[in-house]
Order: sequence, then structure tokens, then C-alpha cells
Amino acid sequence: MAETGLKKWVITFTVITASLLELIDTTIVNVAIPQIQGNLGATLEDVAWLSTGYAVANVIVLPMSGWLGNRFGRKNYFLTSIIVFTLVSFLCGNATSLGELVLFRIIQGLAGGGLISTAQAILIESWPREDVGIATALFGLGAVVGPTVGPTIGGYILEISSWPWIFYVNIPVGILAAYLTLTFIRATPKDGKGQPVDWWGIGLLAVAVGSLQTLLEKGESEDWFSTPYIVALAILSVFGILLFIWRETSTDHPIVNFLIMKKRSFSIGMFTSFVLGFGLYGSVFVFPIFAETLLDFTPLQTGKLFIAGGICTILTMPFVGIILKKGFPAQFIATGGMFLFFVFCWMMSRSTLSSGTGDFFWPLVIRGTGMALLFVPLTTLAMQDLSGTEIGQGSGLNNMARQLGGSFGIASLTTLIHIRQGFHRSNFLINISEYNPDFVERLHSLVHNFTSKGASEIDAKLMAMKVIEGTLSKQTLLLTYNDAYWVAGLIMLCSIPLLYLQKFKKNANIVTDAH
Repeated sequence: MAETGLKKWVITFTVITASLLELIDTTIVNVAIPQIQGNLGATLEDVAWLSTGYAVANVIVLPMSGWLGNRFGRKNYFLTSIIVFTLVSFLCGNATSLGELVLFRIIQGLAGGGLISTAQAILIESWPREDVGIATALFGLGAVVGPTVGPTIGGYILEISSWPWIFYVNIPVGILAAYLTLTFIRATPKDGKGQPVDWWGIGLLAVAVGSLQTLLEKGESEDWFSTPYIVALAILSVFGILLFIWRETSTDHPIVNFLIMKKRSFSIGMFTSFVLGFGLYGSVFVFPIFAETLLDFTPLQTGKLFIAGGICTILTMPFVGIILKKGFPAQFIATGGMFLFFVFCWMMSRSTLSSGTGDFFWPLVIRGTGMALLFVPLTTLAMQDLSGTEIGQGSGLNNMARQLGGSFGIASLTTLIHIRQGFHRSNFLINISEYNPDFVERLHSLVHNFTSKGASEIDAKLMAMKVIEGTLSKQTLLLTYNDAYWVAGLIMLCSIPLLYLQKFKKNANIVTDAH
């Protein structure tokens, strides 16, 4: 039964606040990795498991969160997830070794996966059916803005304090969310009481999705299939997925209902959600590296650049909910969002080594607007034919698709950068030759400059070659990052036809879905 008045808004605030805990923590740790590395005496490869462990645990829980909410009661599961997340945040801040911190981050990821999908179902129940589109838009702000502002918040915290405080800040927010949940959210019945638990399904899900996520997170840094454990993960993920699908389609009480994949709008919607994850997380990953590596921006400067786009998302998302409620086709809105994301990528691909912070204002504003136009319409199209318990199952699978899309986007763009870097460098090296008059003139000019400052002929030549090598490396990276933006933009643009394979349905059931 829908809530009314102030209680409806308090519940909305509660689920958004709890969800932001998880969404911000997805990226906030990234800016603190160098400080954690130095403080705990760990290598960069080891510290990277703070993000990998969290993401793996998160994506394992997402597809089974609907089943867990039904079995234990949605309010109970949501409240438990908040309490565990908050408690483990304290333990993360108090960790004295990297092993402890990775373990606590994994537990955080397990609890965070329960926060997102369960919050969606609570929001649906709390709003009148005709107004759920507006509620969905408000809730969707966290999904787009949360991962984007995480590095900004982390940068501010590290400016005034130390890395444990990126975890401690969760504690007062978590306590408030737990109190509001306990006080205002209505309990739901435990539908799965007395039914057998599909332990085989849970185990196969953990192996399949966990292996795939770890493969995507660590593949590039481990040189993909030249590393034995990456090969083992690839084999485990393939056989695990096949066995998991077989198990879930042959048991009477599955934890994931794959029968909903027969509904065309949902199966296509999972792919478009995958593409959304690719664009959302891939662009957030590429831009900070580009800005800080090539343009020498600080993490805080980079984080601040996302603020304008975040404001545009905040202003645009409620408008999207309103026009969807009035019956405007979700396909048209999502098409606009995909096109704007392509424009963002095109503008970024035209960056130069002299680009300043002002050059990125409009591209990031366009990105923020495009993401607002994508989120709710894509969810609406995917979930429009689902009803009853299918909504919880579909929501979890759709979340998982978006999360895996983000991981795949980061992994594939990282690999592309690595490959294209070698390609562009080879092309540039052709011109580093004594038979190239432009190169010879540049070299002589630099040598003359250094000898005029007192360097010997040999030292001046070595210094000149070092300057040329630095210029070569920067130009190579610039072209490489421009290629990455082109690929991300084209993938989004080429996905537009898929939208029109889904039903045109007036007054479609708008359900909330975020991650």
C-alpha cells in the first residue's frame, strides 16, 4: 500500500541516503589508493584489490537480492544491509593491515549489493503507482551522481584529513538511515518461509559472476591470458555461467528466475543497461587518468570538474520522470541521451595537451544531461512487462548487467589504451630519424639551447633526446585517449536501434532501478 504525506518523502529520503552510501563508496576509495599504499606498505597491485574485492562481492549479491528480500522480509534485509555496511565502514577505517582492509571491503560490497536493489522495491511500494516515475527520477540521481562525485568527496576529505575518514563519514549517515528505516518503513511478509534454499544455485552464482568480475577487474593488469590464474578465471566463469543457468532452469525454487528473459523488452533492456554501465563507469574511469596524467590536474581539480555535470543531472532527472508520466515514449528520451553521450565523447576526442579546466565544462555538462535522459527511460523499457515477484528478480539482473557493463567498459578501454598506445608510438617513431628534416631541426635547436646554458655536447644531446621522448610519450597518450572516447561514443550511438526493438507502451510501469 502506498504511503502519503510526509511519511512518503521521509521513506524516499531514507532509501536514497542508504543507496548513496554504497554508490559513493564504489569510487571514493580510488583517490585514496596512493595514501593507503604508503600507510600500509603495500604494492599498487595489492591495493587494487580494495576496489576489485568490493566490486566482485557487490555483483555476486545483486542478482540474488530480490530472493533475499522475499525470503527474510524486505525491511529486515534492508535494515541488516545498512547496519552491516555502517559497522564494516568503522572496521575499514580501523584496519591495521591490507589483508584486514580487503576483507572488510568485501563484506562492505556484500552489504552494499543488498542496499541498492532492496531500496528500489521499497520505493515502489511507498509511492502511488501514477507518481512512481517522479520518485524513480529522484532515486536515479544517486545512481548517476554517486559514482561521479565519489572522487570529489574523497579528494576533499584527503585535503583536510587522512584515508580512514573516507570510511568514517559513512557512520553518521548509516546510523540515520538505520533509524529512519526502523521507524518509518513498513515490514513486508517473508514469502520464502518453509521453502528449500538453493545452495547449489548460490554457490554456482558466486563462482560464475565472481570469476567473471575478477577477470574483468584484473585482466589488463595481469596481461590477460598470459597469466595462469586469469585463464583459470575465464574457464571458471564460462562453465560456472552455463551450470548456473542449467541449475536455475531445472529447480523448483531458483534464486534467479531466468524465465523473465523470455520477455523481449527485458532481455534487450539488460543489454542497453550493460551499455549504460559501459558509458557511465568507463567515462568516469578514463577522464581522471587523462586529466591527471597528461594535463597535470590534481585529483581535487579533476573531481570539481564533474560538479557542473552532476548539477545538470539533478535538474534534468525530475523533468524526465514528469514527461514519462505524461506518456512521452521512453525510446525517444533514451535516444536523446545516447546522442548527447556521443557528443560528449566527440568533444573529448578533440582535446589537446593545452586544454585547461574551462575546456571540459561543456562536455561534462552534456554528459550529465545525457545520463539523466538515459537512466529512467532505459529502466522503464526493460521492466515494463514485469509484474509481481518478477520486478525484484528483474531489478537485480538489470543492476548486475549495469555493473558488469561498467567493469567490461573499464577493462576494454584499458586494453584499448594499451594497444593503441603501441600503435601510435610506432607511427611517431617513424619520424624520429636523421632523414627527417623537421626532427633534425628540432634536435639541433634543443641541443643548441642546452649547450648555451653550459651543458657539454654529449649531455646536451642526451637532454634533447629526453625532451623529445617526453613530447612523444605525451602525444602518443593524447591520441590513445582520444581513441578511447571515440570507441565509447560509437558503442553508445550504435546501440540506439536496440531501443526500437522494445515495445512502445503508453503509461508503462515505471520501476526504480539503480546502480
